Amino acid sequence: MRFTPALFEHAEDALSAILTFEYPADAVLSHYFRNHREMGHADRGFVAEACFSTLRRLRSLSARCPDDQSRKLLLAAMFCLRGWNLKQMAPVLNDHDAEWLAAAKAMPTEDWPMAVRCDLPDWLFERLSARYPGEIEVLAAALNRPAPLDLRVNSLKATREDVLKRLRADGIAADPCIYSPLGIRLEEKPALSRHPLFLDGSIEVQDEGSQLLGYLVAPKRGEMVVDFCAGAGGKTLLLGAMMRSSGRLYAFDVAEKRLANLKPRLARSGLSNVHPVRIESENDIKVKRLAGKLDRVLVDAPCSGLGTLRRNPDLKWRQSPESIAELTAKQAAILTAAARLVKSGGRLVYATCSLLTEENEDVVTAFLAAHPDFSLLNAHEILSRQGIDLGDETALRLLPHVHGSDGFFAMAMERK
Repeated sequence: MRFTPALFEHAEDALSAILTFEYPADAVLSHYFRNHREMGHADRGFVAEACFSTLRRLRSLSARCPDDQSRKLLLAAMFCLRGWNLKQMAPVLNDHDAEWLAAAKAMPTEDWPMAVRCDLPDWLFERLSARYPGEIEVLAAALNRPAPLDLRVNSLKATREDVLKRLRADGIAADPCIYSPLGIRLEEKPALSRHPLFLDGSIEVQDEGSQLLGYLVAPKRGEMVVDFCAGAGGKTLLLGAMMRSSGRLYAFDVAEKRLANLKPRLARSGLSNVHPVRIESENDIKVKRLAGKLDRVLVDAPCSGLGTLRRNPDLKWRQSPESIAELTAKQAAILTAAARLVKSGGRLVYATCSLLTEENEDVVTAFLAAHPDFSLLNAHEILSRQGIDLGDETALRLLPHVHGSDGFFAMAMERK
C-alpha cells in the first residue's frame, strides 16, 4: 500500500459518512467499498483501520482537535495514537498542520475528565463506573483495543489439536483459547475465507465468549433445542455440534437476511439437525406451537452490544439511555415468550453482549419475580462440570480486561 492524498481522501469520506451515526460503521464501510471497487485489499484495510481507530478514541481526539472535521480527527489519530511521523504524513499535510498536531500531542491529558480519558460518553462512563468501581480505567482501555481473531473448531469434523497443527504448518500463529475447549486465538488476522479448514467447515470465526454461551446451554444428543435469536447462527452451529447433529435444533430469527447468512455456514458445518425458521415476532404462531416442548432454550437477546466495543466502537456513540430503555422492554418481552417453550425440568439461558445491569441482572430478576415456576441455576457448576473454570459466580460474566473476550453476561434457569 502506498500512502497517497487519494487514499487519505477515501478515509476522510468514509469517516464523514460514519460520523452521522445513522447506520452501523461496518455497514457504512461495506457500502463505501462496494461503491469504490477500484480500491485494493491493502487500501481497504488502511481505510477501515483509520476509521475504527478514530472511533475508538473519538472523545479524546475531539479534545485534541481545533474542530471535529473528519480530516483533523484522522490526522490526530495517525500522529498522536498510531505513531506516524510528520515525514510519513507529508503527502496530506497543509501549511499549519504540523503546528497544531505538535500542540495536540503535547496536550496534558491529566486535566481531562475521566470520561474523556476513557473515551466514553458521560452516561455510559457513569453506569460502568458504578457497576465496576475501581476497574473503569482498565475496562475502558481493554474496550478501546482491537479484538483478537478467535476461531471455533467444529468438533464434528476436526479436533483442536489437528487444527492447530494445520494452521501452524501454514504459517499462521495460533494458540488454544484459555477457557473454551474448542477455541483457538490467532496472533494476527489473516484472510481465512479461502483456507481449506474454513471451506470444509472445520473452523468458524467466533469470539471465545460467544462460544462459552453454548457450554452454559449444554444441550445433549437427541434433545429439542431452540436458539431463539439466532442471527447469523454462530451459536446455533456450536449447539448443533454439541448435540452431535442429533435431535432437533430450531434457529429462530425475525430477519430473513440474517438467516440467509446462516445457510452457507450450515452447509459447510455438516449438521443435519438444524431448522432455520423466520418468525414475525416473539409471539409468532410458529413459536406458540412449541409451547412446553423444548429441553433447552437459548435467548441471546437483542442488546446494546456495549460488550463488543472492541469490534464495534461506534456503538458507544450510537447508543443512549433512551435506546437502552427501549431495549430492556424488548428483552423482557422476548424472554417471557421464549420461556413458554421450556418444558418441565428444561433449561432457559438468557444472554447479552452488554455490560449494563439494566440489560442483564435486572431483566432476569424481574422475570424470576413474575415466573415462580423458574429457578436460577449456578453457571459456575454447569461450566466446571465441562472443565471450564470461570470463578464461582452464579452468572456467567465475561469482561475484556479480565478474560480477554468480548463482554458477555448469561444466566441459566430451570423450569421446576
